[in-house]
Formats: sequence, structure tokens, C-alpha cells
Amino acid sequence: MARIVLRRAAAVLAVAALCACAQREPRLLNLENNNSGNPDEFLVLPTKPLEFPSDTSFLPEPTPGGANLADPTPEEDAVAALGGDPALLRDQSVPDADADLVRHASRHGVDEDIRLSLADEDLAFRRENDGLLLERMLSLNLYFDAYRDQSLNQHRELERLRILGVRTVSAPPVAGPGDAL
Repeated sequence: MARIVLRRAAAVLAVAALCACAQREPRLLNLENNNSGNPDEFLVLPTKPLEFPSDTSFLPEPTPGGANLADPTPEEDAVAALGGDPALLRDQSVPDADADLVRHASRHGVDEDIRLSLADEDLAFRRENDGLLLERMLSLNLYFDAYRDQSLNQHRELERLRILGVRTVSAPPVAGPGDAL
């Protein structure tokens, strides 16, 4: 009888361990939502007031799934509030002032599927660096360990630039072992 109970307990533990390994998309930075279900006031955008046009013949043709005239346009509203022209946001062509910059940046070609290829590479990197079984089961934060080789040591870079004679802004000194933070 005891052997049967022991075997069943071992089977349950094995299934639990396998379930912990079955996380499809690795999360290196585990952020918990401590929200108690209260709404986020910044997610709610008020709509523009409805207006009846003076001439209905100038109304745009309806587009299913398209934008509505009463939909909020926060980017355009911000550009207009700062004195810019919101119509330039809708124009997807490259301004003449930026043509040289775009030409230089695309001199080696442009990958049309760059978002897909970067997403695939990032997923492969996160799968390789998703931590050990116990780290995943305890939802430990593995982000900084995984990306340590790709991070910039700001103080070493500042010193390198200063040796080269590059003018840099002042930076606080590195805290030593006995210094108070």
C-alpha cells in the first residue's frame, strides 16, 4: 500500500516538474500585477464630441474597421498643442530634410521582415537564457543575468571617452565599499 502511494506521489511530482518546463514563451523579467481589479484611468481616453456637419456631402466614405471621426487621436492632439502640423503624421513619405539620413541608413539594404526576424531571434535568446527549473518555478527575475553581456558599463565607457578627450557631462563617482549610498 505504501509503495502505491509513493509511486503516485512520484508521478504527481514528475508531472508538476514537466509542467514547469512547458512554459511556451520564456519570461525573463517577471513583473507581477498587484492591481486589485481597479480600472486604470490612463487607459480610458475620452472621445471627441460628436458634431453634425454643415454639408453631409463632404463626409468621408465609411471604412469597416477604419478610424472614426470621433476617435481620440492623442499623437495628433499633442503635435497640434505643441504648434506642429498633425497632417504630417498621416503623411508616410520621408521629408526632404531627412532624405539623406534615410538614404545613408539604408545603404546596405532594408530587410522588409525585420520585425519578424528580430522577434524570432529574441525568442530563441530568451529560450536559451530562461534559467534553471527551480528558478522558473520560483518565478525569479532572470532579466539582468541574461542580458549582462549586452549591457554597457557606464563608468568604464565614461572613462574611455574621457581618455580619448571627448567632452562628457559630469557623472557621480562610483560608490566604494565603505561609501554611503
